Amino acid sequence: MRKECFPFEIGDFHCFAVRDGTFTYAPPMFPPPATFLFANAPKERLEHVLGEHGLHSERWPTWTSPYICVVINTGTHMVLLDTGAGKLSPTTGNLLKHLDAEGIPPQAIDTVILTHGHPDHIGGNVDDEGKPAFPNARYVMGKEEWEFWTTEPTELNADDHVQETLRTVARRNLPPIRSQLRLVNYDVEIVPGISATAAPGHTLGHMAVTVSSGGDRLFCIADAVLHPIHVEEPAWHAAIDFSPRLVEQTRRTLFTRAVDENAWVLAFHFPFPGLGHIVEKRDRWGWQPI
Repeated sequence: MRKECFPFEIGDFHCFAVRDGTFTYAPPMFPPPATFLFANAPKERLEHVLGEHGLHSERWPTWTSPYICVVINTGTHMVLLDTGAGKLSPTTGNLLKHLDAEGIPPQAIDTVILTHGHPDHIGGNVDDEGKPAFPNARYVMGKEEWEFWTTEPTELNADDHVQETLRTVARRNLPPIRSQLRLVNYDVEIVPGISATAAPGHTLGHMAVTVSSGGDRLFCIADAVLHPIHVEEPAWHAAIDFSPRLVEQTRRTLFTRAVDENAWVLAFHFPFPGLGHIVEKRDRWGWQPI
């Protein structure tokens, strides 16, 4: 296994988790990790849960997250989930290089699914000339999410610098794909075996993706959760989440389905390769990595 690509199978579909890079969240741009990730967590309970994970809020100065895209080869379609962060930082924008190492040129991708409009998910949409990086692909995005980001969004849970970054990346990476874009509602099949699943909360029109083949199922839940502790504590929202109420509802729905269907789950920000299962642990859910 190459450390930047993790191959796995879902039924008859051959898949790769591909690391676009990593990004470190730290002050002054972002709050300290415990505050950024668990903005509404009761302090005493937070310290107890952090301790179970070998963490302490005052001794946790930075959080470095992988950015994990997914390629699904169905045999008929070559599908990419999210395009990474592009040149957001010196440690991101490696998606194309890592795909090339697996023998997958950008021309081979025929469908690009964008789960939402944050920079780490759309930053690789276009090349250095501002043209679609995947020239033969149909880009797919939720209609509500597209409309939010292409009408100069004003309701963003972030400081001024981060807000401007969000808007700037959306302006650069969304309009150029319009001629190749398919807008969808949710719970619709995008290509056979791959469907859009409503997962609002982190952003207004945030999308999860359900992959089904040969009796196997995978839920790519993108940013419905940012850290494994969110699986255990679904009511704890991140500072950047658009709607905390919807985030919790979405998590409970996705976690229940994942357990009931014994589905694989892949989370964009979890430790690479981000793949595992949601399991029931006493009176709460837990994360079981592969």
